[in-house]
Amino acid sequence: MTAESDRRAGLFARLSTLAEEHRELEARLADPETLADPAELQRVGKRYHELSAVADAVVEHDRLVADSAAASELLEFASDDERGALSAEIDRLSADLDELADRVRVLLIPTDPDAGRAVIMEIRGAEGGEEANLFARDLLDMYRAYAQQRGWTVEVLSTDVSDLGGINHVTFVVRGADAWERLKFEGGPHRVQRVPVTESQGRVHTSSATVAVLPEVDEVEVSIDDRDLEVDVYRSSGAGGQHVNTTDSAVRITHRPSGIVVTMQDERSQLQNRARAMQVLRARLHAMAVANRDADRSQQRRSQLGGGGRSEKIRTYNFKESRVTDHRIGLTIHRLSDILGGDLDYVIGPLLDDERERLLADER
Repeated sequence: MTAESDRRAGLFARLSTLAEEHRELEARLADPETLADPAELQRVGKRYHELSAVADAVVEHDRLVADSAAASELLEFASDDERGALSAEIDRLSADLDELADRVRVLLIPTDPDAGRAVIMEIRGAEGGEEANLFARDLLDMYRAYAQQRGWTVEVLSTDVSDLGGINHVTFVVRGADAWERLKFEGGPHRVQRVPVTESQGRVHTSSATVAVLPEVDEVEVSIDDRDLEVDVYRSSGAGGQHVNTTDSAVRITHRPSGIVVTMQDERSQLQNRARAMQVLRARLHAMAVANRDADRSQQRRSQLGGGGRSEKIRTYNFKESRVTDHRIGLTIHRLSDILGGDLDYVIGPLLDDERERLLADER
């Protein structure tokens, strides 16, 4: 047996264990106790779905191994005329097993626990005054266009517009089957280098906006005790202090144990604003809990919520050179207008490839 055959045998031994787990999960999905517990049903169903492709691969592996064994047995007693065809069949089956092993290694990459979730994104103008707010508006338009390209939906929860039409802060939800998988890379400080509309001398300025990316979670996953909340209501107001309406519909929720504060005022109903604020609060508490459990995730979260200073950045958008640079993987693309217009896969594609290569390296 070759070294590759040894690795392949070990690989499918691991898969057999996972296939057994898949069968157990299938039984649990029919168990009345599981059906009566929404959180457990969701967890079991999600894991069952994750392992379905693994179970199918085990079935395919067993078929290929059986066919190869049968061909080898026939070869032992074959005539000279038959041996060539049987040998070719054994080689083909071996190649199929190698190709299946490559596919299986991808299946064994640890699944992102937040895969499939909707995404809550928050964009804030950071360093650079009004130019930073205008850039935050550009980023919002970019993500909206990207979502439209991919057939996702975008729901704006809260917007604070600046005096020149930029954005001080915006919170929105993106819904789509692969939204989290692709947008999770966007969290962190984004830097822009261009001549601001407020610059009379034509000089290039550097400004920044911060993007936070959070997976949406429901009430079943994150339980919040109302006694831990301080809820304030006040009158909604727009840019320049102009009142949006004359009722106390805006809501500010402070979660005392964590110190997290969420404010919503876009809806005319106090109940709607409270529901939206709770939606964002759950997402932030979930991210905080994950960060506390996982040091790597904690580092990622800290990078997302950096101060937005010019020295901190995950990506730079340089208008003079029509250049976008993602500093995490050393990627530079001279397609600035396309990317800001929504063709974000020019950047996200390489980030996905880099992530897969790193995870595959861990599996080898």
